[in-house]
Amino acid sequence: MSIAKLENVHKVYHIGKIDFPALRGITFSVEEGEFLSIAGPSGSGKTTVLNLLGCLDKPSRGKIFLEDRDVTALATSKLADVRRKNIGFVFQTFNLIPVLTAMENVEFPLILAGLHDSKERRRLTEEILTEVGLKDFSKNPSWFWPTSRPPTWIL
Repeated sequence: MSIAKLENVHKVYHIGKIDFPALRGITFSVEEGEFLSIAGPSGSGKTTVLNLLGCLDKPSRGKIFLEDRDVTALATSKLADVRRKNIGFVFQTFNLIPVLTAMENVEFPLILAGLHDSKERRRLTEEILTEVGLKDFSKNPSWFWPTSRPPTWIL
């Protein structure tokens, strides 16, 4: 089964009066259990492909399928559901919410996922922070980490 497929995908960015074609007719699929590496020079469309596969952006033309589901024309709210339930991101930067504590940054996606039992959510959050060695810093703001690079956790 194909877990991701792009069919004749084009992406054009409009910058002022200039149209910048980032992708021109990309077609490929990723099968279940397959590993994929996307490499190329700066400006070759790597980030654009990842943004499209991650439902962070929509193609100008073509089709995108995730697990045989056409996500090309989904509404923004439906794309958010797909990202929340089916896709994990590891960004180059931490993307933490700076006004929240480390505990709150871990807890927030659990709230979005519908875990409304606050005791269970807190228990799970503490377990996660303990597992990655940050329980002692759970009350600190997220910008205050014991190392220069905090661990990444995908829920």
